[in-house]
Amino acid sequence: MNAYEIIKKPILSEKCYSGIATKRYGFVVDFRADKTEIKKAVEQIFGVKVRKVNTANVRGKLKRQGKTQGYTSKYKKAYVQLARGSKAIEFFESLG
Repeated sequence: MNAYEIIKKPILSEKCYSGIATKRYGFVVDFRADKTEIKKAVEQIFGVKVRKVNTANVRGKLKRQGKTQGYTSKYKKAYVQLARGSKAIEFFESLG
């Protein structure tokens, strides 16, 4: 898999905003990617050194409107902790 296929988009939530100061960032990743693939993809795309990767599978939530109901899409998210000597990711620094 290509690095740009693994990392789909950044997560811009309150939890991720609080992690910017400690160089902890959140990404939506491909469902089939494992932690080592995610680590290599982040290092390749952003040119940083990754210390730790935590992943979570998010199930789709039930949404209803009138008589019809369905589920939102499921996805996988990864929280990436950078190493101490590593530079910060510039995209997130402009948000914090």
